[in-house]
Amino acid sequence: MSSASYTAGELAQRFGLRLHGEAATHVDGVGTLARAGASQLAFLANPKYRNQLADSHAAVVVMREDDAQDYARTALIARDPYATFAKISALFEPRPVRDPGVHASAAIDANAHVDPSAHIGAFVSIGARSRVEAGAVIGPGCVIGEDCVVGAGSELIARVTLVTRVRLGQRVVIHPGAVLGAAGFGLAMEGGRWLNVPQLGGVSVGDDCEIGANTCIDRGAIEDTVLEEDVRLDNQIQIGHNVHIGAHTAMAGCSAAAGSARIGRYCLIGGGAGVLGHLEICDKVVVTAMSLVTSSIREPGEYSSGTPLMDNRSWRKNAARFKQLDALARRVSGRSE
Repeated sequence: MSSASYTAGELAQRFGLRLHGEAATHVDGVGTLARAGASQLAFLANPKYRNQLADSHAAVVVMREDDAQDYARTALIARDPYATFAKISALFEPRPVRDPGVHASAAIDANAHVDPSAHIGAFVSIGARSRVEAGAVIGPGCVIGEDCVVGAGSELIARVTLVTRVRLGQRVVIHPGAVLGAAGFGLAMEGGRWLNVPQLGGVSVGDDCEIGANTCIDRGAIEDTVLEEDVRLDNQIQIGHNVHIGAHTAMAGCSAAAGSARIGRYCLIGGGAGVLGHLEICDKVVVTAMSLVTSSIREPGEYSSGTPLMDNRSWRKNAARFKQLDALARRVSGRSE
């Protein structure tokens, strides 16, 4: 538990917010609008939760100007209450202190370089010609192969594997079980048998990216697989070889992008969605959960595919009707002519 405590006035000054109510109101944690305690801070961003405001026990609520008009208690006025809540709640997140140094059980190749200010945890392995830069944290059980770079201030939390030729920018966070730089799925058929196509590229990850647990990013076949700056990947995502993901794009859990797909900047890819290989998605596209992108998207907007959940009997009837759509279209077209 965090022992941090702030007054509403201190938070207003620190984050450039307008104070509504008592500056001396103390906050020692955060909570939801419905469940926050008498010394916690909550937020109101979605209008559908406005009816919870009157019964909330929160000491301070972050909200928009319009919502504070008739509010009798302490509030912090923000243009974007959710983003402001995220910034404030970070003050109450306990973060372990990682002292510089190398654990006695770590195995570091003689040709690797580790900055003296970096932290290397237990049972870490670092391969030849790899570099760990200033202030980086390599958690227990991580494996860094050959020719990799971990940028300054980055953190591999635990059991992360960088296979080979992986370059991380600054302040990158990678969660447990993620694998970057494994061989891409490149195959050629000859005489009825598969040949592996050598994967000679690497993986390039920009500054301030975050990669979730058990997510896999394959290295490129010739050129690199690329994540630009501030890309956020959830848990259990598959990124194929030579995929390029633009800056500030976020992908939710269990989504996937097949080889050589290009996803633009500021895109949102919903959970379980898939992008087929060699397609292009332009900037500012939203792909809703469980959708399958089967052709390139050239215009910003929100895109969906698939059918909504229904009872099985109705689904079976509709599935049978789908098979008849082509014949129906032909009949309608014939009548119109």
